[in-house]
Amino acid sequence: MTVARDVETTRGLARVYVDDASDPQRLLVLGHGAGGGVQAPDLAALASALPDSGTSVWRVEQPWRVAGKRVAAAPSVLDDAWLQILSVVPRCVPVVLGGRSAGARVACRCAATVGAVAVVALAFPLHPPGKPEKSRAAELDAVDVPTLVVQGAADPFGRPAEFAAAPGRELVAVPGDHSLRAATHEVVEAVAAFVAANA
Repeated sequence: MTVARDVETTRGLARVYVDDASDPQRLLVLGHGAGGGVQAPDLAALASALPDSGTSVWRVEQPWRVAGKRVAAAPSVLDDAWLQILSVVPRCVPVVLGGRSAGARVACRCAATVGAVAVVALAFPLHPPGKPEKSRAAELDAVDVPTLVVQGAADPFGRPAEFAAAPGRELVAVPGDHSLRAATHEVVEAVAAFVAANA
């Protein structure tokens, strides 16, 4: 059963949706994208499926979203709120950071600071649609723990073939676009196997 917990930050009220495993062996903390919330199909599917295999899932709703704003905050504000929210995360099990789209970028930027053992990047926005020259690959490349990228085959923010290979990085291509809506089963399978092997 999902339990919602409010967390006060200096950036406003955040909300964490908790789906705990009965015997937690690891914790996956997930952030949402700039265009949607924690009920995105891939995030909801992970929260529903992973606790049965020992992975607790916490979906973090950023303060701007809780406040009902339509435009995401600046990256520095997102990171600041995320780090404050993560300060309440229990450290009795290994922590994997992740998220979809903008949430994946936040996870990549914050992984080292919080001591995450791995990162899960769903629909990582490698570049704005039609602007491959505005690459965000540096954020992904800066991660120095095992990283899983799950990318839709037709994602306009970066197709699987656009990602460079890197040590410790696993790329899983799935059907569909940036929403990953058509591939929730494949997303769950890939993430479950990855976190079990790396946390």
